[in-house]
Amino acid sequence: MLSIRDLTHVYANGTRALDNVTLEIGAGMFGLLGPNGAGKSTLMRAVATLQTPTSGQIRFGDIDVIAEPEKLRRTLGYLPQDFGVYPRVSAYDLLDHMAVLKGVASRGERKETVESLLQQVNLWSVRKKAVAGYSGGMRQRFGIAQALIGRPSLIIVDEPTAGLDPEERNRFLNLLAEIGENVVVILSTHIVEDVSDLCPRMAIIADGRIVREGSPAELIESLRGRIWTKTIDKAELDPMRAAHRVISTRLFAGRTVVHVLADASPGAGFTAVSGGLEDVYFSTLAARQAA
Repeated sequence: MLSIRDLTHVYANGTRALDNVTLEIGAGMFGLLGPNGAGKSTLMRAVATLQTPTSGQIRFGDIDVIAEPEKLRRTLGYLPQDFGVYPRVSAYDLLDHMAVLKGVASRGERKETVESLLQQVNLWSVRKKAVAGYSGGMRQRFGIAQALIGRPSLIIVDEPTAGLDPEERNRFLNLLAEIGENVVVILSTHIVEDVSDLCPRMAIIADGRIVREGSPAELIESLRGRIWTKTIDKAELDPMRAAHRVISTRLFAGRTVVHVLADASPGAGFTAVSGGLEDVYFSTLAARQAA
């Protein structure tokens, strides 16, 4: 169990990136959903012991993460949003080197670990190719391989599918789902589909605060009968925003499709629709902005 209590982080310039964040995260996939700049990466870096928060507490099992960062690092796997690789070094050699750094001293154990991980992330056929020459999706799968060295109990992945094509995204998410059955995996992202596809529990973070938490199904159920849609001309959008709680818009065939949050029909031309996690996300952010 990962326990985060009243975590606050204020940068030197006065920016309050985290504001009394409290979360309890058990085994399995947990989604942390929020827009860019919401505080996701700051929270992930604090949990991963890469920066010390201004105040608050983080515990993983019996480890006091802030007081004993080295203990957590022994059981942590971390895939940051961006990671560099050595040029002209093959995936096999780089993974072997990382295993040494993670404390896998035995050559035989490293060989078994590296070969098993490359098979698991489907990179065995390109193990002799330099990681610098990998596609984006292949690099992300390599990133997961290095995060899994040492059989970690806590795995953090920060914006892992940004920039991946649909095929690579599906392959990567399937890999995460397999990994997340018996360990704590935190998926930090601004992509709603990543969370809805994978995570039995989730939280939405905005302006450094946790503003919604629960299972995707529970959060979607909370909007039952309250999401309405209508297709309008672009010129009607501003009056629509003034009259109703518009939570999202998208263009379709040259017109604008709006989603409105209301307890009853907002008026002529509106149709009730089943809300999805995207509606939960946008309605939460809209309420936060209006507060």
